[in-house]
Amino acid sequence: MISYVGQHIFHKAHAFGEFMYFSYDIFKAIVWGKLRFKNIVHQMVCLGIESLPVVSITILFSGMAFGIQIVKELLRFGAPDLVGGVMALALWRELSPLLTGIVLAGRVGAFITAEIGAMKVNEQIDALMVMGQDPIAYLAAPRLVAILFFGPLLVGFADIIGVIGGLLVALSSNAVSYTSFFTSANVMLGSFDIISGLIKAIVFSIIIGLNATYLGFCVKDGSHDVGAKTTIGVVRNITLIFILNYIISAILFG
Repeated sequence: MISYVGQHIFHKAHAFGEFMYFSYDIFKAIVWGKLRFKNIVHQMVCLGIESLPVVSITILFSGMAFGIQIVKELLRFGAPDLVGGVMALALWRELSPLLTGIVLAGRVGAFITAEIGAMKVNEQIDALMVMGQDPIAYLAAPRLVAILFFGPLLVGFADIIGVIGGLLVALSSNAVSYTSFFTSANVMLGSFDIISGLIKAIVFSIIIGLNATYLGFCVKDGSHDVGAKTTIGVVRNITLIFILNYIISAILFG
């Protein structure tokens, strides 16, 4: 048993070291500009723009569901003028970064791992190396840049959609006016709340991009391993997002 535990710890430590070295290679390729602009634009379209519909639907109905609870409770305590402020704080600080991160982990993270893993199985990555191309600079770095660029933008877009969803629910109650909703949001929501949500978006984007690309390059045992690595990546990314969300919130607002 001791031998098994020791081997398991050694294996995890070795894998973490490989991941850190892989991450260093990606950031080195980005810093030294070893990227093709065409690849970055293509990944922005695939990973960012095509994620807008699912992010919009997720945040819209989440904002509406959250609005139902907020309106009900604040009306019970006679504070309808606080609905907009509470909605704005909850969305900018927590809901939008967290839900957008989960959506990106499921859609973008899985897509990246499966795509690179399939290329690894089909020996396309070996072909790139034969042609003198750096696979990390050609495949991994553009995807990280794309998700890092679009992550904060998607969170900002999600904040707007979520507020609209909460506003629709608040107005339908006939107890909250358009003016009071946005007045309380303007009073209670500060620039630091907006920045905190963008910080979370950047951190989540980096984690998703690094994990997804790394696991794609780790595929070894054929198409079955592609599915296994994709599943591992989604679970790992979502777990890390929840953990990091708490840590960042504790640091910024604790």
